[in-house]
Amino acid sequence: MRKDWSIKDLLKWTTRYFEDRGLQEPRLEAEILLAHVLQQNRVHLYANYEEPVNTGERRLYRESIQRRMEGEPSAYITGQKEFMSLMFQVSPDVLIPRPDTEVLVEAALELIRLGDIKRVCDVGTGSGAIAISLSYYARGIEVYATDISPEALKIADHNASLHMVSIRFYGGDLLEPLDDAPDLDLIVANLPYLTPAQIDQAEIGVRSYEPRLALMAEQDGLSIYRRLLPQALRKLRPGGYLLWEIDPAQESAARELAKDWDEREIRCDYGGRARVVKMRRPL
Repeated sequence: MRKDWSIKDLLKWTTRYFEDRGLQEPRLEAEILLAHVLQQNRVHLYANYEEPVNTGERRLYRESIQRRMEGEPSAYITGQKEFMSLMFQVSPDVLIPRPDTEVLVEAALELIRLGDIKRVCDVGTGSGAIAISLSYYARGIEVYATDISPEALKIADHNASLHMVSIRFYGGDLLEPLDDAPDLDLIVANLPYLTPAQIDQAEIGVRSYEPRLALMAEQDGLSIYRRLLPQALRKLRPGGYLLWEIDPAQESAARELAKDWDEREIRCDYGGRARVVKMRRPL
């Protein structure tokens, strides 16, 4: 490399490099990695477009590019991921928050704004992105969160501290840790729903880096939800809501699972695919 590489030069070169190798968002990936190396945000890159990047920073950038090309997700390289306009710490101990899951959070916030939701639980919280987003954007509600992974709960607790929200975290399987807690008004869940076959066919970043515990469920991918639904019936107050994320291919099976609940609805993600199941416990 020549000695006078600027931010603009590096972004242009890396975008083309990523594009040639088939990354879906080459410019965004280049920006995320360079901003991380420079310890700045992406706005800084454009405000200082002609600024030179020194040798040490270029070396770190090359290392990040190499890791990305080996399949490691950018979020694990940088240790953070944006979700609901908030930044969350992530590691290979937790699933990387996806934009599609924002549909789940938005559906929950709509219910909360109706005024009859005070006590909420996020089942399988992972990084805490869902629970923390709900607490952050709906001040005054009481938020619980559970996860079977102690490592995930440590990250979730750290993220809650970063955003200065109060979440009651519990370690254990699904809703079992809340047996002695008051009944809930709303349960939200983004539990593992990919089948073993889907995992095997997934891109390398998912297949080799993200925790299978947070991704995969047996058979048709709904085995964990089949355990959750009876627990939710017992833990929700009459008229309480359950929102859960699915793979679009599971829409028909999800409708069958929801048939004995009230106010059944399937909400689509930003790509128009079935993504969130909304249902209400009968009164």
